[in-house]
Amino acid sequence: MSQVWIKVVNLSIQASWLVLVIILFRLAAAKAPKWSRVLLWGLVGIRLVCPVTLESMLSLVPSAETISPDIMTQTDPSVEIGIPAVNNTVNPLINYSFSPNPGDSANPLQILIPLLSAIWLTGIGLLIIYTIVSYTRLRYRLATAVHLRDNIWQSEWVTSPFVFGLVHPKIYLPFTLDEQTQQAVIAHEQAHLQRKDHWWKPLGFVILSVYWFNPLLWIGYLLFCRDIELACDEKAVREMDASQRADYSQALLDC
Repeated sequence: MSQVWIKVVNLSIQASWLVLVIILFRLAAAKAPKWSRVLLWGLVGIRLVCPVTLESMLSLVPSAETISPDIMTQTDPSVEIGIPAVNNTVNPLINYSFSPNPGDSANPLQILIPLLSAIWLTGIGLLIIYTIVSYTRLRYRLATAVHLRDNIWQSEWVTSPFVFGLVHPKIYLPFTLDEQTQQAVIAHEQAHLQRKDHWWKPLGFVILSVYWFNPLLWIGYLLFCRDIELACDEKAVREMDASQRADYSQALLDC
């Protein structure tokens, strides 16, 4: 399990570099089509699920393998971040802290890495439990929802519109929406369904659950969800005139 954890950490670090590149792209190309951002987040997802480093991805990261698989048995443990200045700063500290003393029966990393692996697995387990409990509670609350039309339902438990379900997704709305706001919100949620966002967001969370220890990937996931919403708006208003777009924007603000 320690080798699996080291591999996961290496993939996490490589993906972190991609996240930083995408954040810079978002800042530099604010007017670029929002769907293009979502595609870039897809590269992060591929990096996190693909154990093989692709050449196109490797060109964006300083180091293909930050932590060596045999670091637990090295007499002078070190990492390869890919930036010489950082390596020269970090490695002396790692070497001082984790080099085995003469006569020691075990390398300090042979104790630390299995411990971190156990914590990693515990975190995944807790997130799985959280997801199951949250899904079950929401499904229970939606049991009293009232059918409006087609795949659209209304519920007193719904405070903000959303899509629920993977195979047969349904749109859930609160009862408090006026007709104009309701139509705009339905257009927004239907755009989500057309873009298959009810698949991509849960898939992203599943991947994030494996890499929960990396705060930069949490930031990336939040930005990914935000870009999905922006791309959805972009699709929903594509064929609207200026007046309809204004009404649409106001309706979303009201929600």
